[in-house]
Amino acid sequence: MIGSHDVPSAAPAPRSQALLAVEGLCINSRVDGRVRTILRDVSLSVAAGEAVAIVGESGSGKSMLTRALVGLLPDGLSASGSITYRGASVSFTSRRQWKTLRGREISLVLQDPFTMLDPLVRCGAQIEETWRLSHTGSRPERRAEVVRRLDEVGISDPRTVERYPFELSGGMRQRVGMAAALAQDPQLLIADEPSTALDVTTQAEVLALLQQLRASRQMSLILITHDLRVAFATCDRVFVLYAGMLLEAADARDLEVEPLHPYSLGLLLSEPDLLERVELNGIPGAVPRPDDVEHMCSFAPRCRWVADVCRAARPPFTEHEAGRFSACARLTEIRPELASAMRHQRKRRVMQTSRSAQHVIEIVGLEKTFAARGRRGSLSLVESLKGVSLEVGDAESVGLVGESGSGKTTLARCLVGLETPTRGEMVVAGVRYGDFGRLSKHERAKVRSHVQMVFQDPYSSLNPARTVGATLTEAAAISRAAPTPSVADLLTLVGLSSTYARRKPSALSGGERQRVAIARSLAVAPRLLICDEPVSALDVSVQAQILELFLRLRAELRLSYLFISHDLSVIRQVADRVYVLQAGVIVEHGPTDKVLGDPQHPYTRSLLASVPRRREASQTVDP
Repeated sequence: MIGSHDVPSAAPAPRSQALLAVEGLCINSRVDGRVRTILRDVSLSVAAGEAVAIVGESGSGKSMLTRALVGLLPDGLSASGSITYRGASVSFTSRRQWKTLRGREISLVLQDPFTMLDPLVRCGAQIEETWRLSHTGSRPERRAEVVRRLDEVGISDPRTVERYPFELSGGMRQRVGMAAALAQDPQLLIADEPSTALDVTTQAEVLALLQQLRASRQMSLILITHDLRVAFATCDRVFVLYAGMLLEAADARDLEVEPLHPYSLGLLLSEPDLLERVELNGIPGAVPRPDDVEHMCSFAPRCRWVADVCRAARPPFTEHEAGRFSACARLTEIRPELASAMRHQRKRRVMQTSRSAQHVIEIVGLEKTFAARGRRGSLSLVESLKGVSLEVGDAESVGLVGESGSGKTTLARCLVGLETPTRGEMVVAGVRYGDFGRLSKHERAKVRSHVQMVFQDPYSSLNPARTVGATLTEAAAISRAAPTPSVADLLTLVGLSSTYARRKPSALSGGERQRVAIARSLAVAPRLLICDEPVSALDVSVQAQILELFLRLRAELRLSYLFISHDLSVIRQVADRVYVLQAGVIVEHGPTDKVLGDPQHPYTRSLLASVPRRREASQTVDP
């Protein structure tokens, strides 16, 4: 089970014995004649057969570190320090040396397999092309080898050889990407957020596959992730990266029990809890640029334990115990407080138990069938929804969970008129409809004023050419609220200052863009927000802030939510009731505490068992 630490812990190897060692790595860019720091003095190592995680928020420098470790730094960037592989020094700029190492010794798996796989080339050909760089064989031998490689990553259907990447699910594409990355039998695999874009079950399968491949090949692994739960479930040691600098390094078991840096503690306290509803403690503020905190503790601007000594100089990255490193100037002084906060900080939040008899929305017997074209042009029918019924009460938050392809988003799109159901009906604000397009103009406006959507990716849902103020002004212009909300009022409502009105989406962080998207949806004073995976693309700390925002808005505005997510830990925090959707069918529903605490359906139990979580919680729910 993911989360149970099936892989034995490995003590960090001395640098002289490490498979890969990085010493004092600095990466700089030059913009408008000014040198800007991306990474500063990063040192780490990975031993043969060891799994190491590099954890941090967006902007911490994880992706650039990944590029440096495979010799793929973009033009215009300079690097200093040293990288050694098997004891031999590796030049940052030697293309010949990296050509020998990349793929054969060190290989890379990316978050989005579409960036690794050519969409116009069949999967088998892509694996074969990589394999032939180090091996020879006849055509039948090559095909047999490709089939074997696919089977190694859990794809037993040999027909996958002839398929294109776009014909596969996200999890299948990730497996094909792994097969291609491993085709030359490297000794070190670097996996950059390999499961972030996947639903919880597929994520668990991919993480389990990484562990299996590591064991069977006696291979080392560097896992890049922003999710400490994933790091604890998969790796032996964890390095915590922040603003281009390492703040902590420790055995995974030690760090999950007692972090030795306030930032690591903040990440842990930001995680949504699967077992109970708690107050989430997102870290205030955002990751600074490394140059802005060059001469101080980089976490000082966001740390509640900050003191003058933290601002006076940059604390050294010091070994405080065997294998435990921290860059906290006050660690000896505040360590008891860190431990106490870890044990007692999060307060349990009482679930809302009363249900309103008034329904904000009601869905009855909803069915949706799509016509899908096969490989040879033949048409087949795919049932996305099969008689789904649910309701959301006044000021109630209802969760809808299931794997990718279960029909969650299709249901939401039917509700707001972006899809037309095959059968069934919906009731919103007294308007009963199946085909949204057949409603009168007045009825459509009434439905839209009562129901709004918040999408997963706020950047794609906001016009990049328009300022925040223009976007909110346009939304408020069609509002039926009296008085019409001002741009400043909407921004204040979601925790942003009025100065954000002058900015464009590209100048905002992911969390800020999501706040703007929420403000836009609130401009028409809706009764219900459909939240379709609204925090799945965010760092854990920003996710905590946005979830707390949703909870505050619900209390202040008496909003109702239909909260769609594949993350059951998130659903635990925001939903009073939950519906579990499998292949278009509601297989279980009820109060969140009951469904997640005592699941009755095997599918619900399998979803719960797939959630990466801490060792002490991993045995609570058995599939």
